[in-house]
Amino acid sequence: METADLKQDVSQNGVAHPTGDDTRLRDLSSQQWKSGIAAWLGWTFDGLELHLYTLVAAPFVAQLLNLTDTTDARVGRYGSIIQAGFLVGWALGGGFFGRIGDRLGRSRALCLTVLTYATCTGLAVFAQTWWHLLIFRFIAALGIGGEWAVGASLLSETWPKKWRTWIAGVLQCGVNIGILMAAGANRVMSSAPPRYIFLVGVIPALLVFWIRRAVPETEEWHAAKKAQEKEPGILDLFGPGVRKITLWTLVVCAISLSAHWAFMFWHLQHVRNLPEVLLMTPEQKNNLASLVLYLVIASSIVGNFFAAWIARKIGYRATIAWMCLGYFLAMMGAYCVPRDHHALLYWFPCIGFFQGLFALFTMYLPPLFPTLLRTTGAGFCYNIGRIAAAFGTVFFGLFSKVGDHRMALLYAGLLFLPASVVSFMMPKVRD
Repeated sequence: METADLKQDVSQNGVAHPTGDDTRLRDLSSQQWKSGIAAWLGWTFDGLELHLYTLVAAPFVAQLLNLTDTTDARVGRYGSIIQAGFLVGWALGGGFFGRIGDRLGRSRALCLTVLTYATCTGLAVFAQTWWHLLIFRFIAALGIGGEWAVGASLLSETWPKKWRTWIAGVLQCGVNIGILMAAGANRVMSSAPPRYIFLVGVIPALLVFWIRRAVPETEEWHAAKKAQEKEPGILDLFGPGVRKITLWTLVVCAISLSAHWAFMFWHLQHVRNLPEVLLMTPEQKNNLASLVLYLVIASSIVGNFFAAWIARKIGYRATIAWMCLGYFLAMMGAYCVPRDHHALLYWFPCIGFFQGLFALFTMYLPPLFPTLLRTTGAGFCYNIGRIAAAFGTVFFGLFSKVGDHRMALLYAGLLFLPASVVSFMMPKVRD
């Protein structure tokens, strides 16, 4: 197996990590490039799979319920339950595939995660009732949650330490590009029945063949497997030396992700049900939904690199705190008073910019944990927040009036304030 000619440092867990402070792009090994490409493509297709549903949730759920009015309260209720099921699956997938990644290796686990979410997203086209769609989205989410943890650990073990903040921005941009691809697919298929957009989700399955053949396991994982007499279990996340990191990380992720996913689900439903938008044709509504998502995600790409740049200056946890505060202010500005869709189009880029917050978790979390708990720890702590987000998506929906989700979005935004404060309880780390 190829190895990078990199300097090594020893983390707080006694495990060596590549630093490569004097490494240039042309000095990177073949293994590093293959690992980087595999993780980036996995994350890109994550983004694609994530938002195929949110783009067509209202019309597709209405169709499954045999309703013609997307403002019917049942559409919002069952639509949010499906999204909640997806977020729970995402959380469980982070822990489940995190264990697989620590036991069987990063490359093997990456293949399994991609195959899981690609297959089950494609199967959603065959849903005949709302609970069929719930099951397909839940299983697909297992793979998406697992891919985050495995991909992050793969890169933290192979790429130079001093580049971690920038790697985090690049990886998160992969998710953003995948979301833009979903919006593009929705635009191209705007005149087709909503269910057919899920066929686009089958494409990532082709990535598995290349990953299995070309991407080797990391040297750090192999070394840790040889040195470890006993495999650590998930309960070790709450053992001495790790417990505090686990608990504070869980709290910050749970609060921030609850607010974020309430926005990501309800903001499109809110726009679709504004009085002037209801007068549009289905094709015009789909095109508007795609435009809204373009604005949010394009600005998020800028935010990813802004957050990375700030983290290089002041560290991860301070940057997380400031980005949470910015997200709060942007949400308050957008939803403190009723606005039509034209006015909201000016606020969406502001909200998207502060979503760069979530790029930071990518490279910040994995190195906090011992090597053989790395994908388990990062996956469990980050993705268990999805369970809180799942309940939050349904809970904040209770504040919605028929076809009006502004108050749900406003109250969700308030959560970024405690997230900002609690983030200072996390370990202080700077690459």
